[in-house]
Amino acid sequence: MTSFPLKIVTPDGLEYDGKAEEVCVRTTSGELGVLAGHLNMVAPLGMGMATIVIDGKKRYAACIGGMISVMNKEVTLVPTTFEWAEEIDVKRAEASEERAKKVLADKAAEKTEIRMAEARLKRALIRKSTATFVNN
Repeated sequence: MTSFPLKIVTPDGLEYDGKAEEVCVRTTSGELGVLAGHLNMVAPLGMGMATIVIDGKKRYAACIGGMISVMNKEVTLVPTTFEWAEEIDVKRAEASEERAKKVLADKAAEKTEIRMAEARLKRALIRKSTATFVNN
């Protein structure tokens, strides 16, 4: 499969800079797959698992927020949060899930608290789900 340059940059720094054969991410309007020769485009990222094929092997990551850009045959992924499956702290994700569920169960919680808890819960579930793809 033909490769293309891929750069993954988060607010915490450079996560990856090299070649890839395929990138699949969740955008705000659905799943997006990118192969070599893809048309130029920019799209906002949603919350989901990213699948990246490097040297013929699939790697998985929790990829949340930000944007993806394909310009002149180069792909740049700029997520707000990006964690390779093998680096996800499952216990931390579980603790975040529990805290979110407590807020959602609180009948006195304010709308803002509920929205934040819903987002926290979704992030935690994505991280836990992605972590199951280690060594798959």
